[in-house]
Formats: sequence, structure tokens, C-alpha cells
Amino acid sequence: MRKLQAEIIKELHVKPEIDPAKEIRRSVDFLKAYVKKHSFLKSLVLGISGGQDSTLAGKLSQLAISELRQETGDQEYQFIAVRLPYGNQADEQDALDAIKFMQADRTVRVNIKPATDATVASLESNGLVISDFNKGNIKARQRMIAQYGIAGAFNGAVVGTDHAAEAVTGFFTKFGDGGADITPLWRLDKRQGKVLLKVLNAPEHLYLKTPTADLEENRPALADEVALGVTYQDIDNYLEGKDVSTSAAQKIEAWYLKTQHKRHLPINVDDNFWK
Repeated sequence: MRKLQAEIIKELHVKPEIDPAKEIRRSVDFLKAYVKKHSFLKSLVLGISGGQDSTLAGKLSQLAISELRQETGDQEYQFIAVRLPYGNQADEQDALDAIKFMQADRTVRVNIKPATDATVASLESNGLVISDFNKGNIKARQRMIAQYGIAGAFNGAVVGTDHAAEAVTGFFTKFGDGGADITPLWRLDKRQGKVLLKVLNAPEHLYLKTPTADLEENRPALADEVALGVTYQDIDNYLEGKDVSTSAAQKIEAWYLKTQHKRHLPINVDDNFWK
């Protein structure tokens, strides 16, 4: 095993093999414990895209909230699934199917297009050129603003979908989908998350669909693997301590090193990170 590979595996707490039922239980108990520890919390809030990660995080969140209601008798606990389209979304049906599967207590829909376009227009009025890629990140951050607004209205915590295969490559928007209060998928790679959804009897089309951030308008539905230049199979193998090609390992490690700032809280003068 490569030296950096071992360091990354240790940092991200990825196991070479998992017991799906135990990992489901671990995540549900983790969510419950977090909510119970903070007595002011009454809800978990999560944006639902219709992809694998939000489907899994949403189902785990709903299980946790349902158990809390049953165990405490407090009917105020609720899981809020949030639809955050930019105008019309091509895979809208997948998102609706995911919400139906997780049996969300409440669904809120916020169209982020007006706020996003207004932000871009305000920036451009200062003579700035906002690229399509930059606008994509603005969309991601606008979605997080909406989720925190909803959480504030319902005494909630925002659930994130970050997992090991995403973390190692930094494939998320800093302070966008990377901003959350609690991340129940942390430690799992993409393959392992898929196994958990199978055990939970999720509709196959939700976890077999091609993963995409779908933030860029010039490259709609761009596959994650195309953007990264490496497959999730290679990423998962790498994180599980298996051998991958030198080319794949170098790409993964290059992404890891390039995106270290994303996995770190705001840097202060006493940190060693910047030296």
C-alpha cells in the first residue's frame, strides 16, 4: 500500500469491509444522539437531489427521527426533505421517488433560480465576469442558505451528504454542499453507500444512476467520474486499501492534496496548515 494511501484511509476512517446492518444502525444512533444532546433541536433538514447520497442520508435521517418520536413520545420531531431546483430540474422524478422512499415527514420546495440569478447579476454589475463554473458554486451555496433558513424556522440541524469518496477528492463546494451540521455518511465510500441502500430496499434506479453534481449549464449532467478523471471504482478500491493503477492513485492523491483546504475549518494564525 502506498504511504499516502494509508494516511488517507486512516484520516477518513474507511473500513475495507463493512456490515451494512451495523453501519445503518451506527448512523441512525449517531443522528439520534446528536439531536438528543442538543435539546433545542426538533428537526433534521436535508436537500434531496434524487441521487444516491441524499437518498441514503435522507432515509437514515427519517429512521432516526421516527425512532425518536416513538421512544420519547415527542411528536414535534420531524425530518424535512427539501427540494432545491434551479428552475426546472431534469431528474425531478428521481428526487420525488427518493422522498417517497424515505417517507419524509415534511417536504419543502425552494426554487433557487431567482436568488442565484440575482446574486450573479449583482456581481456582474460590478464589472465581474462570473464563469459557468463559478455560478455552479453559487447555486450550491444558495442551496445551503435555503437549508439553514428552513432549519432556523424549524429548530433544525442541516444534514450533509459528505462521504469518503467525495471527501478524498474534495468533490464538493466549500461552504455549499460541504457546509452542514452533521454528516452520517462520513467513513463510507461510494460502493458501501450503495450496499446500505440495497439493504434498505431503495429503488434501484436511485443508486444505479450516474452520479453528477449537475451545477454547470454549459455541461449539464456532467458525470462526476468525467469531471474527476477517475472512476468511483478506483476511488473506492483505493480507500479500501486495495491496489489500483499508478495512474488512478496519482489522480486521487493529486485531488486530495489540491483540496486539503476544503476539509479544514477556516484557518487561523496558530494552524500549521498554511505554513
